[in-house]
Amino acid sequence: QVQLVESGGGLVQAGGSLRLSCAASRTIFSINFMGWFRQAPGKQRELVAGIASNGITNYADSVKGRFTISRDGAKNTVNLQMNSLKFEDTAVYYCNAGGWNGSWGQGTQVTVSS
Repeated sequence: QVQLVESGGGLVQAGGSLRLSCAASRTIFSINFMGWFRQAPGKQRELVAGIASNGITNYADSVKGRFTISRDGAKNTVNLQMNSLKFEDTAVYYCNAGGWNGSWGQGTQVTVSS
């Protein structure tokens, strides 16, 4: 298990940008999958972006071209750069290590005003 702490959420106008950061309590070199999920009110939690230890990334169709995930093994962090934010991006964003059965952060609220 690894402890994850998210930061960087907040309120932003549509079209704006936010950068989420996730700090891990230990090295992430051995963790193959790191990702960001989100959950909007009344909806299921969904994968937003994932990154493997070899750097391969995958994105939800709804965020392709707008969001960028990155991982820094030296700092044990995973970041999500979110540009051109839309109202429908409003959700609680969760950092994840190891997939659905892995470790989760406490979540950070992202609110996009239209």
